[in-house]
Amino acid sequence: MAGDNPVYLAGLALAGRRVVVVGGGSVAQRRVPLLVSVGAEVEVITREATAAVEGMAASGHITLTLRDYAPGDLADAWYAIASTNDPAVNAAIVAEAEGLRIFCVRADNAREGTAVTPASMSYEGLNVGVVAGGDHRRSASIRSAILEALQSGVVDDHPEDDARRSGVALVGGGPGDPDLITVRGRRLLAQADVVVADRLAPPELLAELGPHVEVIDASKIPYGRAMAQEAINDTLISRARAGKFVVRLKGGDPYVFGRGYEELLACAEAGISVTVVPGITSAIAVPAAAGVPVTHRGVSHEFVVVSGHVPPGHPQSLVDWAALGRMKGTIVLLMGVERIDQFATALIAGGRDETTPVTVIQEGTTRTQRVAHSLLGSVAETVKKEEIRPPAIIVIGPVAGLALNLAETNHGSVND
Repeated sequence: MAGDNPVYLAGLALAGRRVVVVGGGSVAQRRVPLLVSVGAEVEVITREATAAVEGMAASGHITLTLRDYAPGDLADAWYAIASTNDPAVNAAIVAEAEGLRIFCVRADNAREGTAVTPASMSYEGLNVGVVAGGDHRRSASIRSAILEALQSGVVDDHPEDDARRSGVALVGGGPGDPDLITVRGRRLLAQADVVVADRLAPPELLAELGPHVEVIDASKIPYGRAMAQEAINDTLISRARAGKFVVRLKGGDPYVFGRGYEELLACAEAGISVTVVPGITSAIAVPAAAGVPVTHRGVSHEFVVVSGHVPPGHPQSLVDWAALGRMKGTIVLLMGVERIDQFATALIAGGRDETTPVTVIQEGTTRTQRVAHSLLGSVAETVKKEEIRPPAIIVIGPVAGLALNLAETNHGSVND
């Protein structure tokens, strides 16, 4: 049995081959998706299945047979998993598999199967599996440590004589907390030769870069010094043409008021390949960090994200402020702190009540986050009194009142 002897690690090519999973519970829910992802023809045999397993069957990814296991179910299978909640049934499945010379994992007792499922991960075309003699917690822990080492660059999976990644990656760095960048974003950042970073990109991420990485400041401080967009585009293109892998690190998501699509078009016109890595947008994440859901059942069925980089009535404004004033849902206003009086006036003129709750969050998700609660008719005074400065997110609508109520219930302990 697998647990009694050393195991020989091998990668199974299961594409187009029959795999039988007996049992439709949580074990199947975890393991079947990976089997499907490698192209296996999976049949799940079980008396009842979880909703997730049923969903995989409904979408045509697997075959689901709702009945008890019966001898002969493993015929023509290449691989099997016994994952019922009955040890006697699992033992019978393993016995049938062994008689047919089919390797079989026994989920309830790994040592009694003829194969062991490794704790696995994929990283940039690299597949890693860890087996610890049936000790699943140990194998999972080591697997996670290896993945973290690869993502952080502690382990370099690109030898110097190998071809390295090239082109440009537009990476959303998230709302501010460095832990909120996506896994893929951190992975690509660790491989960068050049990083062109915005002011709102989490600075702690730059501290993780190696000394060989060229870091270029593309700060675009509102109403202050700015690196022209054309210069940013030229920098991305010139460094990529020099054979460098360039990461354009932006705050939030590259396509939410981040001009990311302009940069993609510029690179595409220059023949530079571009990878886009979406980020967690501050428009949703920052309110959440302050206890404000942008939607809530019975309170708000809609939300809109609005740029405040130009005021109402400005020739370049594309926002219908009167329409926003009439809507009943949530308005998330970005880049609006310095003109909040004009925005509030426009919304009230459009029909929003002056008593509409407002929450203002400065430097959301970071250690220096500050939260101020107000009403639409007095929010400009609150922003001035509390000395709120950019970057800040303004949430307007009934959901903003939920955070205030929660804060009062918890004696002001909700992130403020």
